[in-house]
Amino acid sequence: MLSIATRVEQLVAESPFLTEGMSLGLINLSELARQLRPQIEADLWKPVGQAAVVMALRRVSDRLPPLDKAHPIMIAPRSGELTTRTELTISTYRLSDNSNECQRQLLALAEPFPGMFVTVTRGVHEVLVVSSGSLLPIVEEAFGGERLLARVNNLTALTLRLNPDTQKTPGIYHAVLKKLAWDKISVTNMMCTFSELTILLEQSQTAPAFSVLSKIVSH
Repeated sequence: MLSIATRVEQLVAESPFLTEGMSLGLINLSELARQLRPQIEADLWKPVGQAAVVMALRRVSDRLPPLDKAHPIMIAPRSGELTTRTELTISTYRLSDNSNECQRQLLALAEPFPGMFVTVTRGVHEVLVVSSGSLLPIVEEAFGGERLLARVNNLTALTLRLNPDTQKTPGIYHAVLKKLAWDKISVTNMMCTFSELTILLEQSQTAPAFSVLSKIVSH
């Protein structure tokens, strides 16, 4: 059975704003407990005392790492740049026995177009294809016999180059995404390589996201 302490911890973990505010000591725990209490009672199907919620919040707060010890976001040396690609399309297909062959065919068909963007990510049940919009006919040709689950057009990709040492930094991607969340920027998808973080957004989100990530690069 779900306990008060477990549910409180879940609610705090689901919100980067609560986590940061509690780490900085900016949140009145008694008032926060009053705000969370109705949700906790609904989830646990029983009355919950405010004192119990406050106690659970204090325990969570004591376990949060102080932000002044957090590692900064480290940008790749001498990169100082934020790469942008526009007019991208995400196509999601159901994973099948033919997915490997479809991927091989797609990469072969895209080879004559070195300036275009195409990448394939294979999940447990799905295959995600991100491509330049102009390559969509090639994607449809290669995956023509596969089941299309979803497609999103007119996306922009912003790629941030990170110092390879960030692989040892806990929460590095969270730090970037949190800055976007603070500005209410919705991320459609994201992809990571060893030292690059690529964020896919709708066009309406591109300008504010670029502004936020540019500040990271400038520092």
